[in-house]
Amino acid sequence: MTASRPLSLVTGGSSGIGAAFARQLAALGHDLVLTARRADRLEALAAELREQHVTQVTVLPYDLVDPATPRTLCDELHRRGLQVDWLINNAGYGVPGTFVANDWATHADFLQVLLTAPTELAWRLLPGMRQRGHGRIINVASLAGHVPGPAGHTLYAASKAYLIKFSQSLALENRTAGVNVCALCPGFTWSEFHDVTRTRDKMNKLPGFMWLSAEEVVRQGIAAVERGDAVYIPGRVNRAIKTMVQLLPDQLALWLSARESKRYRNTQI
Repeated sequence: MTASRPLSLVTGGSSGIGAAFARQLAALGHDLVLTARRADRLEALAAELREQHVTQVTVLPYDLVDPATPRTLCDELHRRGLQVDWLINNAGYGVPGTFVANDWATHADFLQVLLTAPTELAWRLLPGMRQRGHGRIINVASLAGHVPGPAGHTLYAASKAYLIKFSQSLALENRTAGVNVCALCPGFTWSEFHDVTRTRDKMNKLPGFMWLSAEEVVRQGIAAVERGDAVYIPGRVNRAIKTMVQLLPDQLALWLSARESKRYRNTQI
């Protein structure tokens, strides 16, 4: 940790894994910058954290779908004299349905939020971390980035695989500069994600042992980045799935993915 209170920027901080990061980092003594689209939820969370912890919480409502947002956000941080020590690239969502069922604008927005925005935020904030000799970057990826891409969420697994490789390279480039980078790869996590993608009914059919709480995912993720793990999969079941897929022939792994994805993906639209 730095000598003063570390400052963490959490994207997608209004709910789910992002809100869990905010709560746990505040409990660890961090000041926070929270950004997401829903200002009312951010303000409610900020009020909660200020009451429960001696922490400064800055709320900056921005939509990462706007290509100008990463620069605008970082300019505002600079204007306020805020230096980010921890970057939590958490913002994300899924686009249900087949690739051609959605218009290009929908896919372009998705790529901006899931790929371009976290990459640009890391590029803009990393030099300051290196200069100060300390920093942490957690890119919230997914177990989906380690297994064959399923039908029905065409860009999701691909985007998470990118974050994994991106994090590995950043970790190697910056470890000697005191900056740890980790791709956190949760599996099924209790959050609003499946409500937004309208797959909650299907997901509820999965056995309970396959799920982790957002709080547990975050607890393990914070420990992983502090250890210097470049990639971390929380949960024994998820790690076993990744190992099994690696050992299977590619065609068999793809066949299993096609069979299982019908249970929890909408492949008809």
